Amino acid sequence: MGKKMKYIILTLFLALLLWMVAEALLQPGAQDLKAGFQELAFVRNEQNTGPVIRVYAVSVKDTLWGDMRQYGDYMPHTKYGHTTVYFFLDHQPAPTELFLGQDPMDNQYKSYCIGSYEKNAMGQTTFSRYPFAQ
Repeated sequence: MGKKMKYIILTLFLALLLWMVAEALLQPGAQDLKAGFQELAFVRNEQNTGPVIRVYAVSVKDTLWGDMRQYGDYMPHTKYGHTTVYFFLDHQPAPTELFLGQDPMDNQYKSYCIGSYEKNAMGQTTFSRYPFAQ
């Protein structure tokens, strides 16, 4: 193989490597969404051999429902686990502590919850507007 062919192969390899690194670093994430998300509270069970349960409380600047759903999609999820995200407007009261189980937060904050996102053990997602409204 000639010197010229080695340089061509090396150049192609470096270009491919540079392209792969750029693609990995430029992936969209929660910071790219317009609603201004800020995590307020988080709780996770200590179970590492079974289903991992994660519950988040997040503040948003505006009710951009599509961004809220997308934010939920970006949150960590473990196979056979359960991830729940509760959304609150940033100028209203919101919980700073969450709990595992049927009642994830104090009742005083439920009326301020504007949305919830859930990803269940099978990876199916649901998004609800005003989940605690009566």
